[in-house]
Amino acid sequence: MAVTLRQIAEMAGVSRGTVDRVINNRGHVNEEVETRIRRIAEELGYQPNTVGRALAKAKNELKIGVLIQSVETPTMQTVAQGAEEAANALRAQGTEVIIRRLESLGEQKELDVIDELVAEGIKGLALAPSDEPQVCAHLNRIIDQGIPVVTFNGDAPKSRRLCFVGMDNRRGGQTAAGLVRAMLPQGGKVLPLSAHPNNHGHRLRYTSFAEEMEKIAPNVQVLPLQHCFNRDDYAYELTLRAFEENPDLSVIYVTAHGQHGACRAIEKAGLFGKVRVIAYDLTPQNRIDLAEDRIEFILDQNAAVQGRAPLHILQNYLLSGEAPPHENMFTDILIKTKYNI
Repeated sequence: MAVTLRQIAEMAGVSRGTVDRVINNRGHVNEEVETRIRRIAEELGYQPNTVGRALAKAKNELKIGVLIQSVETPTMQTVAQGAEEAANALRAQGTEVIIRRLESLGEQKELDVIDELVAEGIKGLALAPSDEPQVCAHLNRIIDQGIPVVTFNGDAPKSRRLCFVGMDNRRGGQTAAGLVRAMLPQGGKVLPLSAHPNNHGHRLRYTSFAEEMEKIAPNVQVLPLQHCFNRDDYAYELTLRAFEENPDLSVIYVTAHGQHGACRAIEKAGLFGKVRVIAYDLTPQNRIDLAEDRIEFILDQNAAVQGRAPLHILQNYLLSGEAPPHENMFTDILIKTKYNI
């Protein structure tokens, strides 16, 4: 007899809906609960068959394209691993998945790869886009051709994409502001470092942070935003320059990558233990810097889910017309310290 979602739910002590969200990679489930559900499903030998039946009825070959940018960064490498895991699962069910990777963010390269994927006959597209008007307009043109789009990690909110999968970056910035207020009750200075100015998520992490700081901690001065383009060497130089101009600098807030370069600059300036860092994503290097007190807090966003979920969302939509339950499928914001990694 086939194993049912209800049986898994009873053994895991959760609702059937929670199991359904885990099995179909829809997010909004505690990481520990998700791990327990997947373990039980594997032990029971659960095999979903609805997708297989739908694929058998499909008149045309189902092909999904994936575009992952900034793959040189540890976070996007984790996203890419999640996408590969989902691609392997979909390929086993008969869906073809084409994954393209780009280093950094480049508008023209992005547009070229989108066109290449469309020319290869994709029926759906998942991508981590840059938030440029030309890119949004291009996405809307392929959506008009009947190709649904799901964005992940970075968003293009002015496009008519089906949904976004990733961190609620506004909440992320506000969370960071709350942590800084607790760290600097008597006030101080904060240096914000970001990556690319055309990344919607990175920009939102900064603007929401700055706005919230003005509301809740007017005695904390947020210095002008600096862009390091995800490069540790740039972040290193920018941080050293900030120390020269602001010897009383207290906190560095990094919205993307470059935090290890900032940590090295703190040590170079002899300020280890005096200047603290808040950053994003529990990457291997961030784990080390967190454990060794170079970083105070990490805001993690469950990057692997951001790679997996969009492919399953697109497959469900293309096969059954099942739209995602929300326009924004936010992953959890997890606050990590050296005590809980």
